[in-house]
Amino acid sequence: MDVLIERCAGLDVHRDTVVATVRRPGPGGARRSQTRTFSTMTGQLQSLSEWLESEKVTLVGMESTGVYWKPVYYILEESFPVWVINAEHLRNVPGRKTDVADSVWLAQLLEHGLVSPSFVPPRQIRLLRDLTRHGRRLTEERTRTIQRLEKVLQDAGIKLTSVASTILGKTGRAILAALLAGEEDPVVLAELAKGRLRPKIPALREALAHRFRLEHHGLLVAQMLAHVDFLEDSIAQTYHQVDVLLRPVMDVVELVMTIPGVGRRVAEVLVAEVGLDMNAFPTPAHLASWAGICPGNNASGGKRRAGHTRHGSMWLRIALTEAAQSAARTRGTYLAAHHAQIRGRRGTQKAVGATRHDILIAYFHIVRDRVPYHDLGPDWNDRRRSTEQQARRLMRQLEKLGMNVTIEPAT
Repeated sequence: MDVLIERCAGLDVHRDTVVATVRRPGPGGARRSQTRTFSTMTGQLQSLSEWLESEKVTLVGMESTGVYWKPVYYILEESFPVWVINAEHLRNVPGRKTDVADSVWLAQLLEHGLVSPSFVPPRQIRLLRDLTRHGRRLTEERTRTIQRLEKVLQDAGIKLTSVASTILGKTGRAILAALLAGEEDPVVLAELAKGRLRPKIPALREALAHRFRLEHHGLLVAQMLAHVDFLEDSIAQTYHQVDVLLRPVMDVVELVMTIPGVGRRVAEVLVAEVGLDMNAFPTPAHLASWAGICPGNNASGGKRRAGHTRHGSMWLRIALTEAAQSAARTRGTYLAAHHAQIRGRRGTQKAVGATRHDILIAYFHIVRDRVPYHDLGPDWNDRRRSTEQQARRLMRQLEKLGMNVTIEPAT
């Protein structure tokens, strides 16, 4: 088998150790391997980098092992092209698995060009990705805390959510503050209603008749409110830093937000998860395949079986799902019409999947060409299947065969 890369290194990365094998030319045209083991402490990783430089390595490959590949990658990327390779592409013969054997096998695959690298975004996009994911987790934690607060109030017999749409609106905050201050009279608590809840004061009096014990429920409610306040402050700080990182490319973010259903937070996640360099994906189909937003292929012997989608970025899928559900509710757009058409034939889940795909393809073209979203219109499918369109398509096919075609309408 041809050797495409003369000097390469394969790394078998673990939490505490990294086993590195260098493949290089030997005497008589043979290939030689040299293996060393390093700790994953920063000093030892610097030693690994110096050793690879002394061996004149031109390409380094490693398996994507949890999060343990990251510190190794961040140090080596300053000196070498580093490939992070999908673990599913590195299967070896069963019964031959050791750390040294894995690193040798990876180096051999590299030197023969039998593997391809996974997409790793540049440093600025990685920083943005960390922030958007952290912001999402904080938002989810805030939601969970509010749900726990609702359970405590239900335990105390307070049916606030039966009247108000949210616990932590202005009225809810005022009522909870009064309860923590020792107020027990439902009439006094109901009079704290504000805005649109003022006409519902009689219903609030019934909902606020309670068994609230300050020494028990009060302790839990006070801690949960403090936790919610902390989370809201953390969310604000996180997204402020997101705004700082996105400031140089805000024009692209605004273009992405022209897609129906894509708001500011979804646009931030799309930029953080996919990046802004579309040269990493040769075609929109490659991007959809990498993201796992398309069906898989599973055919053998002339028979097609269910093609399950591959695992892509969970964060990207969540954001695209939110955008797809929002786009399906828009009026007079291609995305809403396409979603409704597929939902009628194949159900809601398939329709959401198709709309996710549409949005991701639109993102590819918008970021690559730096143009706003162009809506095809809700009647695009009807126009595409119209009699005139079919006639033009058939004419083009006949003209390609070297024929001159004239069409006259039937009388």
